[in-house]
Amino acid sequence: MKNLELNIENVFPFIPKETLDGYEELTNYHIRHLHQRTGKGANFLGWLDLPSTITEESLKGLEDLAAAMNEKIDVMVVVGIGGSYLGAKAVIDALTHSFGMCINRSRKYPRIIFAGQNISEDYLGELVDFLDGISYAITVIYKSGTTTEPAIAFRILRSHLEKKYGQEEAGKRIIAITSANRGALRKLADQREYRSFVIPDDVGGRYSLLTPVGMLPIVQAGFDIRQLVAGARKMEEITGPGTPFWDNPSAVYAAARNALYRQSPKTEILASYHPKLLYMAEWWKQLYGESEGKEKKGIFPASVNFTADLHSMGQYIQEGQRNLFETVISIEKPVRHVEIPEEEDDGDGLNFLAGKRIDYVNKMAELGTMLAHVDGGVPNILIKLPELNEYYLGQLMYFFEKACAISGYLMNVNPFDQPGVEAYKNNMFALLRKPGFEEETELIYKRLDS
Repeated sequence: MKNLELNIENVFPFIPKETLDGYEELTNYHIRHLHQRTGKGANFLGWLDLPSTITEESLKGLEDLAAAMNEKIDVMVVVGIGGSYLGAKAVIDALTHSFGMCINRSRKYPRIIFAGQNISEDYLGELVDFLDGISYAITVIYKSGTTTEPAIAFRILRSHLEKKYGQEEAGKRIIAITSANRGALRKLADQREYRSFVIPDDVGGRYSLLTPVGMLPIVQAGFDIRQLVAGARKMEEITGPGTPFWDNPSAVYAAARNALYRQSPKTEILASYHPKLLYMAEWWKQLYGESEGKEKKGIFPASVNFTADLHSMGQYIQEGQRNLFETVISIEKPVRHVEIPEEEDDGDGLNFLAGKRIDYVNKMAELGTMLAHVDGGVPNILIKLPELNEYYLGQLMYFFEKACAISGYLMNVNPFDQPGVEAYKNNMFALLRKPGFEEETELIYKRLDS
């Protein structure tokens, strides 16, 4: 079976190979610190060996609960924000029929929808409207139980669920994924006897895909979490401390992006030519933005979806400021087979493509764009996935996680904390006059009045 393939040939016109050779010793040093748990943030490295330590009991428990719950619901609402929903949504969107919500036929698995990732009154109001006439359940995900966005959404949806089914039946339709023995959600889950799963204390949200945080929604949607784990396990194996630098894709990717960063590019654009990868890019942006963006350091993560964004962002990428580089995810083999038909009058001039697959045209657009961008001064990194399935998504996401940890260490930051996230929360709580924030409230209103 093939593996994810990393190609950095289009970095070398901008960075000599000898420069990357110089990263070998330092990168291997950081990989050893990761696996020995001796680097920054070592108390948040539980994700590192998750693929190889997930048990049969854990997998079966998730599968059995999903099967039992799925028998009586049409929709599962997953309540969470950041890493508590992005990993699952990335995988589910990548594997789901693009028009599955529009096709009128019986569903074997419930539709997975998300809440708690915003504070939009319209979104929540419309969600409640939607849930009025269907059978649904809630999976609520957060450690503290007090994160504002999901806490508000859960309070509203729990109230709706209890009014619809009564408290006893509603309790059977709520699954809590939270800390083992602390926080408001754990307390509520124990009091109401919700079925629950534990978020390990040593796994941060953005690295939590292979915990119940990501795995339960994915298996509820009908996808194979065993293959997801198998792919991640393979990538764990080939990115470990015993792998030579040039054979370790996570190490090479981390080194290449750091070498470019030190030269001048401060923005990395993640591009794909497959619309199903839109939320993969959103997951990637959180992973790298929260992990590296601190101490006035970090590569800014942006994303585009081609070829659509070539008609909006293509001009800037081609000829704008030369402070960026591009990482492209390419899917070698599409799931479907669609050929371009021949037409007698050839009014649109496309008969030269008659009999060609759509994917052939897409691949030529991908290659032509890469050549144009390199000629325009944009370094390119290429990540090839043989297919878009659970196994290769498991490889891809663990590859990015491992590379992110290495890259953060190369930047000399802790890639597992996010202290800056608290700044907006504190201001919001002060403006809302939350108890305990009286001093901050006074100061911030004085600032606004001045």
